[in-house]
Order: sequence, then structure tokens, then C-alpha cells
Amino acid sequence: MPLIISHVDMRVRDRTKAAEFYDAILNLLGAVKSEGETFTSWRLPPPDAPPDWEAKEWFGISEDPAMTPSGTRIAFDAPSRGTINAIAVYLPAIGAKNIEQPHEAYGPNYYACFFDDPDGNKLEICHLG
Repeated sequence: MPLIISHVDMRVRDRTKAAEFYDAILNLLGAVKSEGETFTSWRLPPPDAPPDWEAKEWFGISEDPAMTPSGTRIAFDAPSRGTINAIAVYLPAIGAKNIEQPHEAYGPNYYACFFDDPDGNKLEICHLG
């Protein structure tokens, strides 16, 4: 299946701090973290992935101390409403801001939790269905 997006490389002020924040969330979604010299990224391997598996899509962060957040929102796909509820419980403890508790945001088949990362980047975790 063709992809519409290959990757997202988001800017953060402090890569180490942001990596802790994103790893806490993305780990629950099954993503695996990879660290490069100037970036940190997460990929979602299939259950039967061979050891040499390479992702075609990924989410990453790069450090830019002068970054300014925009109004763009990035949404992560959750496997269930329960996963969203579990993540929402501890968002305050990992530094999320402007947390909008999980709800049916755009109708009964769209369940989501909206929040900002510690740098003010707008995020969402959603489940469709």
C-alpha cells in the first residue's frame, strides 16, 4: 500500500527531554526508539519483523533551541479507546500541556485526546472505529 507521508521530523528545544516525553507515549503504541547523532526517531515494526527490518515511515525529533511551535497538529493512531484512556491518565506526569480529555471528537467513530508537548507542539492520539 502506498504511503502519503514518509516521515515527520519535528523540532524540539531539548532533544533529550523531548525523547523521554515521546518515548513514554510512543512505547505504549508499540513504537521502537532509534537514536542518531542529531535525531531521535520511532518506528512501528510489524509483529513478524525480521531483525534487519527497515521502516518506510517514522516519526522523529531534531533539536532546535530556537524553535517556535506552530498550529499544526500531529495525530498518533492508537489501537483502542482503552489505550487512549491509559495514555491520558499520565500525560500530566510526563509534562503534557493543554490536555483535552478523551472524547468522541468528531462523532461516535472518532475517539481522541488532544494535548501539547512540553515545547507547545500540538498533538493528538486517536482511534477511529
